[in-house]
Amino acid sequence: MQITTIGLDIAKNVFQVHGIDAKEKVVARKQLRRSQVITFFKALPPCLIGMEACATGALLGARADEAGPPGAADASEGCEGLRQAQQKRCG
Repeated sequence: MQITTIGLDIAKNVFQVHGIDAKEKVVARKQLRRSQVITFFKALPPCLIGMEACATGALLGARADEAGPPGAADASEGCEGLRQAQQKRCG
């Protein structure tokens, strides 16, 4: 099965990749070190990638654009609640 959508959980050194196909069946679960992430995505056909909006996400998005077709950044409506919770904790 071909991966159509990937969810990327970003951490300091180890990233978790979850990939699904067009029927929304899980076809990939993998841990990657930071140095392996770009190489992994270069080997895949173009697909939708979802990741958190942070400095690391922006950097990976820019590097992914260099490696293949340009992507699009879109802030999810679901992130608004997280932003408000962070402001309450930090602000």
